[in-house]
Amino acid sequence: MSDSPNDPGYLAPAEFVDSDHPAIISFARETAGSTGTDLERVLRLFHAIRDGIRYDPYMPMSEKQSFRASDCLMIGVPARCGYADVRNHLATRKLLESMGTDVFFWHSFSDLYLEGKWVKATPAFNRSLCDKFGLKPLEFDGRSDSLFHEFDRAGNKHMEYIRFRGTYADVPYAEIIATFVEEYGEEDEGLDGDFEAEAGHD
Repeated sequence: MSDSPNDPGYLAPAEFVDSDHPAIISFARETAGSTGTDLERVLRLFHAIRDGIRYDPYMPMSEKQSFRASDCLMIGVPARCGYADVRNHLATRKLLESMGTDVFFWHSFSDLYLEGKWVKATPAFNRSLCDKFGLKPLEFDGRSDSLFHEFDRAGNKHMEYIRFRGTYADVPYAEIIATFVEEYGEEDEGLDGDFEAEAGHD
């Protein structure tokens, strides 16, 4: 697809970006509201998603529902899914041992068209998780890219972007699963753990 915000794929529902689902429509309307500019409504959504939806790296990544409607909501703003491979320097010991690497392949962000340009938004991690890891919660002003911090509050390395994989109108599920099988050794049926509870115990 093109970079044009007028590409209909960036506003239309799809298999994973199921922005026509009643629950998604209701959440978007209640959270973003109908007043204010596109930017103001997107910022309301960003903070509600960042702090209200718990980050969970243990969810079963081979199951399609783990990817559905996590980034793009129906508020009339062109949006697409973006992905990058990142090296996480602060993941818990249990998670790293389960994965066998500190590289998180196909870590997602949202790409939103606001005020004439595409900007990246990463509504993770939730504030309580950031507090446990000593991280600054990611902020988003709708004008500058919001990507993971390179360092934590104490100056330790946090997240390192290794490779940007591009943007998509819908989740490239088959490509993601193929990479997981290749890099992690098998289809991920879900790991057992509570990431937030593990934070601070290594």
